[in-house]
Amino acid sequence: MKLSFLPSFFKTKEERLVVPDSLLLKKIKSLSQNSNLVIFSHKEIYHHKESYPIALIIYDDLRGIYIFEIKEWSYDDLKNATASKAESVENSKNTLAFDKTHTIIKKKFNELLHNDGVEIFNYLLMENLSSDEYEHLNDSLQEILPKDKIIFSDSDSSEIFKKLQSAAPENHSLPSVDIILGTLFVQYAIVKDGEIELCNKEQREFIDTKISGMTNLVSAPKSGKSYTLLLKSIKELFKEERKKIILIKPTMLSKEILHKRFLELIEHAIIDVDLMAFEILTPVELVNRHLMKLKMPSLNGTLYIDEKLMQKSFDAADLLICDDADILPSHFLSYLKHIQQKSDLILVNDSNEKSTVTFTQSYLPTEREVHFYQSIPHAKALHLIASLLKNANGSDIVVVCSQESREKLQEDLDSFIEDKTLLLDASKHLTEQNLNSILLATYDDIIELEAKHVILMDLCFDEKEKLSYACNIATQTLHILYEQESQEIENLKEEYESK
Repeated sequence: MKLSFLPSFFKTKEERLVVPDSLLLKKIKSLSQNSNLVIFSHKEIYHHKESYPIALIIYDDLRGIYIFEIKEWSYDDLKNATASKAESVENSKNTLAFDKTHTIIKKKFNELLHNDGVEIFNYLLMENLSSDEYEHLNDSLQEILPKDKIIFSDSDSSEIFKKLQSAAPENHSLPSVDIILGTLFVQYAIVKDGEIELCNKEQREFIDTKISGMTNLVSAPKSGKSYTLLLKSIKELFKEERKKIILIKPTMLSKEILHKRFLELIEHAIIDVDLMAFEILTPVELVNRHLMKLKMPSLNGTLYIDEKLMQKSFDAADLLICDDADILPSHFLSYLKHIQQKSDLILVNDSNEKSTVTFTQSYLPTEREVHFYQSIPHAKALHLIASLLKNANGSDIVVVCSQESREKLQEDLDSFIEDKTLLLDASKHLTEQNLNSILLATYDDIIELEAKHVILMDLCFDEKEKLSYACNIATQTLHILYEQESQEIENLKEEYESK
């Protein structure tokens, strides 16, 4: 047998590389537990219209990228083999020829980072070849398969780690794992304010999981679930697994904020997806489509489900995703379950359904301060806003209260401070409102908002989900104003003290 050389592990789109986690692969994955290594296996790199399966890739932020080809060759397969180098091998690093792999990785770096990224080191995983058996192979084969670049079936964890470390000396100026792997694997890259953040393991598993029927995603506050839903939609559209996806957001404002994020993710990814196949709608917009199909009068802004809608089918989308289900009326959720009986449905935080998927990790800042004030809320709010403006911009402040309170606040603030205030209206379009102001919002207006400093008044204890949401939009300080002590206030204090 004569091997002209090793083919690249990038196959055509139809040849999906699926390798179960062998004992050897498990050993390699275990290295990430006590090291700076981040390990991805059986993933794909997306590039314009194509996807390239990759068996195993490791990022070491002190050295660079290790790429692996997994080979099932045994000693019996190789014992009588000789090998000759292909012409392209002469300039390939470490003798192993991974030309196509290097090319696609460099293209991603140059397109997104505008540089060559980091150094790439080549390795082989020989699942069925021991280090002793290797010593009996033909010299020509050993020349193009150097021993220090092969992980053998009997390699232990410490030996594997040493081989990886020997690739290059430490370099403490390399980019973070978020930048490198978030550039290569755009389907797991959260892009926010120009910064790239790599999805965590829970999020990546959800993005990769095939949805069938109804799924209830239960997520911790600030878990990144909205970004994850967008990335899952992008992946399914890119792979052409869905012809139509609709994502539901409670308000017009939250819909447009999320759509803006969707376009930012697409711009970062530089991949080809059918933008017309993905829509974000409010509940009223979705119901009105069904009513139009039945030639019934449309809703005027108030969400109502006519009994006839529950008796008729409606082919809305292959996949319908309902974000923030916990703050939507139960009759609307029942309607979604009805129209998606024959298609797939993802609900987020539906309290009436068992959890199918759970996001336990929260990205609420641990250094965030929470303050309780028993006082006259209106006067205290004015004082807090004036104090915060000494070190913060108006756009850093959101006050959440009742409609009556915020109108009175705006009237007093106009004569009390120079900064502009805005009575936020989530039913209006994003372009109609200047969010670079002090925002005065009701508990119904704040979906998808975030602010450094949040002041809460008129606490809505009868709507716990909305109050919880309001508490979690603050990233630096949360100020809770109340007039009288109550059991609900005590419970809220205990909750934050326990955290």
